[in-house]
Amino acid sequence: MAGNKFMFTTGIENSYPTIQLPDGSTKRVDEMEKTDHYRRWREDFDLVKETGIEFLRYGVPYYKTHLAPGKYDWAFADETFNRLKELDITPIVDLCHFGVPDWIGNFQNPAFPELFAEYAGAFAARFPYLTLYTPVNEIFITAMFSAQYGWWNERLCSDFAFVTALKHICKANVMAMQAILAVQPEAAFIQSESSEYFHAIDPRARPIARFLNQKRFLSLDLTYGYPLNVSMYEYLLSNGMTKEEYEWFTLNQVKARCIMGNDYYVTNEHLVHPDGCTQASGEIFGYYVITNQYYKRYRLPIMHTETNIKMPACTEWLLKQWANVHRLKHDGVPIIGFTWYSLLHQVDWDTALREDNGNVNELGLYDLDRKIMPVGQAFKDLIVNWKDIIMEESYGLVFHNL
Repeated sequence: MAGNKFMFTTGIENSYPTIQLPDGSTKRVDEMEKTDHYRRWREDFDLVKETGIEFLRYGVPYYKTHLAPGKYDWAFADETFNRLKELDITPIVDLCHFGVPDWIGNFQNPAFPELFAEYAGAFAARFPYLTLYTPVNEIFITAMFSAQYGWWNERLCSDFAFVTALKHICKANVMAMQAILAVQPEAAFIQSESSEYFHAIDPRARPIARFLNQKRFLSLDLTYGYPLNVSMYEYLLSNGMTKEEYEWFTLNQVKARCIMGNDYYVTNEHLVHPDGCTQASGEIFGYYVITNQYYKRYRLPIMHTETNIKMPACTEWLLKQWANVHRLKHDGVPIIGFTWYSLLHQVDWDTALREDNGNVNELGLYDLDRKIMPVGQAFKDLIVNWKDIIMEESYGLVFHNL
């Protein structure tokens, strides 16, 4: 693992869901392709090193690597992960990021957990020295965008489809962790999950907001084998999950090897209307309050695994997020890392990747010409200024908890 190092981290965005185009055809959205990473990956890794970042959320495209059951193309993975090793950059391996290979179909496929676990085990065997993994990125968002909102992949819009996707993705996540541990017993797993909160806009919306504030935990509840309350248990059973499927999570969790990654953006808090509609509320509680809610529920080490905001507010937002992280650590929450996501500007996230417009979103530490942005310099300075101090505080926290 990372030992006692506090993990200042970035990531190279590697989303690859399928979307439907206006003419009815479908297309794979590949952020690594849109940001020219496949051609410039060596340069991108050098930027990580230049910034003083020692840990990188990184993964090769699952859909290009897992070609069929038991069949893989490791060419790009071999090149990239071997180079990261040469540079002494520790990957947090991102195995599945919002999409699956065409031959698997989508997250409604009940065979996905076994197929993905096979891939995870094969990856771990290929790179046995790697110990940090995010098997499936943002399970809650993946299931919501694919099967509740109808935006990606299966593009379905129902509670039944959402629960089907959710149970398959969570099972794939747990089975992948088990498969990796069979190869690398020292592995640790950093869930990168969207931390959400729903605010009732008036008293009539309180029952719906209460339901949504329970629903937001479901991906982690299943992954960690956390006991559900009656309303969520009944919701899952009434939408296709069997008692046996639910009990499987209780019997198979590997929570002891997990670090809870909380992603927080200005869009993660929502206003709830009496008719059930929601809208973005902007930052009301913030990362400190919401992460405390997640920590009190699961009592696991925490990592801030994603944040950004569009220019020109990036530097202010970075410092605000860091202040939240530092306060959590000071107050005794075992928070072990902080991430600005991502290294480069992104493309088409202004439409949540639903449209293929080629719009550059100015969110990165570097632009797509690989020139450092003000937030990149601010993050670089933050690492230099805080690295030694945060390490001293980490040791103090360990002793305090003992």
